[in-house]
Amino acid sequence: MRSYMPKAGEIERAWHLVDVEDKVLGRVASRVALVLMGKNKPTYTPHMDMGDNVVVVNCERIRLTGRKLESKKYYTYSGYPGGLREHAVKDVLANKPEDVLRLAVKRMLPKTRLGRQMIKKLKIYVGAAHPHEAQNPQPLELR
Repeated sequence: MRSYMPKAGEIERAWHLVDVEDKVLGRVASRVALVLMGKNKPTYTPHMDMGDNVVVVNCERIRLTGRKLESKKYYTYSGYPGGLREHAVKDVLANKPEDVLRLAVKRMLPKTRLGRQMIKKLKIYVGAAHPHEAQNPQPLELR
């Protein structure tokens, strides 16, 4: 019996729409990462980008459980002595709410050039409006 290997031209990419209003960050991020990788398809192949495009709206209304809003921090390091910076999630949500979801999804993808290719198919918008109506995105069910 032979295994099926899809060709690059045979990959069909659908568009999905996710409204994250009052949804928990981690649960949304894991489902979106699964769709971006293509693991929800029967033709999933680990060494190819099989995933679909995902449009996320209302990201400013995403929810964090417990006391993460006060205690969770993001760290960036410039490489210089004293160059470690920390940012609280509350501040990031106030200034750039799309970065919270993008970072959560990005950390669930492979840390290779394939993962960098997958994250480009994620489109995040602050309000309910988005410019992808022509692609006719279908609503994605979050369990």
